[in-house]
Amino acid sequence: MSEPVKPIIDCVVMSNAVHVYVSQSDKGELVIGAGIDVFIGYGQRGSFHMIEHQMGALLELFPVFSRLRMMRQWGGIVDVTPDASPIISKTPIDNLFINCGWGTGGFKATPGSGWVFAHTIAKDEPHPVNAPFTLERFTSGHLIDEHAAAAVAH
Repeated sequence: MSEPVKPIIDCVVMSNAVHVYVSQSDKGELVIGAGIDVFIGYGQRGSFHMIEHQMGALLELFPVFSRLRMMRQWGGIVDVTPDASPIISKTPIDNLFINCGWGTGGFKATPGSGWVFAHTIAKDEPHPVNAPFTLERFTSGHLIDEHAAAAVAH
């Protein structure tokens, strides 16, 4: 999160080429994100190598941002599935549905995800788009080999 600046970005800018995204909050702060830490764990602290990677990627897109001061970082648990694709599914428990596992970029897919999730809940069956994204794929072995499906930059 950067110091506040005057409005400069009015959308989410995401680059899969350098693995970073940036948007601007209502307060003017740049909200910057990148991939997840490659070390699996439940630690909730940031790491310097992730900050360095993220800032390098951001500056490759926007060199002028090198003048900004960073205020804070978030280091927490990210819900990523083993195949890096979301779960949009019924569960074995009656009337319990889940939409999770989006990793760091689910907010970019919210409109489409909400639409197919609403269909799944209303019809009690998956929409054709989210049919492969069931919870059962982890027991059946039908994992999704498409990291882009998660709408994330890693």
